[in-house]
Amino acid sequence: MNYTDRIYGEVEIMEPVVLELIESPTLQRLKEIDQAGYFEPYNPGTAHSRFEHSLGVFCLLKKYGASLEEQIAGLIHDVSHSAFSHCVDYVLDVGSEKEQNHQDNTFRKFVEKSEIPAILEKYNLDPDYILNDKNFPLEEKELPDLCADRIDYSLRAAVIFREINIDNLNYFLNSLVTKNKQWLFKDFESAKKYAELFFKLNKKYYSDIYSAVMFRTVGDYLRYALQKKYISESDLYTTDKIVLSKVGNYLEKDKKLNFLFDRMNNKIKFKNDPENYDAQVFCKSRAVDPLCDHNGEVKRVSEVDASWKEILKNELKPKEYFIKFDK
Repeated sequence: MNYTDRIYGEVEIMEPVVLELIESPTLQRLKEIDQAGYFEPYNPGTAHSRFEHSLGVFCLLKKYGASLEEQIAGLIHDVSHSAFSHCVDYVLDVGSEKEQNHQDNTFRKFVEKSEIPAILEKYNLDPDYILNDKNFPLEEKELPDLCADRIDYSLRAAVIFREINIDNLNYFLNSLVTKNKQWLFKDFESAKKYAELFFKLNKKYYSDIYSAVMFRTVGDYLRYALQKKYISESDLYTTDKIVLSKVGNYLEKDKKLNFLFDRMNNKIKFKNDPENYDAQVFCKSRAVDPLCDHNGEVKRVSEVDASWKEILKNELKPKEYFIKFDK
């Protein structure tokens, strides 16, 4: 199979287990799950799927020589995402708005109920080993470290949101190496530039007021639909389109639902007003502190540039908004 990725170009995928996983219903479902949640009303033309990102993490790990097991861990790492991705943290009473960790909390149980363990066992691979992130430090690490997941979604967003061009992209990819099961940049300059790019993406997209409004309004819409029994909780683990279609059947009959629909489609103006607000919203905030080769030593950006420590301190705190709608 030849797969063409907008970040890594043409990638030949030959491993039977990977091909079977890609074609499985669990992976295919991700084609209809938006990576950002429901961002199209706020940034038209930027929608891309969890499937694209998942294949991207696989391609990145493959490109940099990770083991097959780690490539598979990267491929399946997002399969437990609900419809509208992290918006579910603003719907259900599990997970956290500040950490957006519902998907992580449900990952193992979700995979165990899917066809993925049987596929892995068919190829003599241990599901328990592959489902344990601690075995794969290139694939997943806590902030502010780099990992394949974080590298892929940031570079992918940067390209899609036109924050970088193809030359910038290749500069970052060519500056990355893996050493001792860690990602690092070849020099401080490239590491700092990537950290600054990630900072910009976080400010403008991941934790900005538009994301806060998206999370809150989609969360309100879906929670109301659950309360009215227009959908069930299990529907949240289908796709964005299926959920929108099911709830949409009630729009003409339910004025409040229609009102909430307008809010989440950015048809009602809003502002941040701590003195007079309709909703207090927290957004997870992200920042990275990449490792790099600096004069023959492995250093973090913050160890070379002390000012980055203060940025990390501020940016790793959840962002808080007080949303006031016009109506």
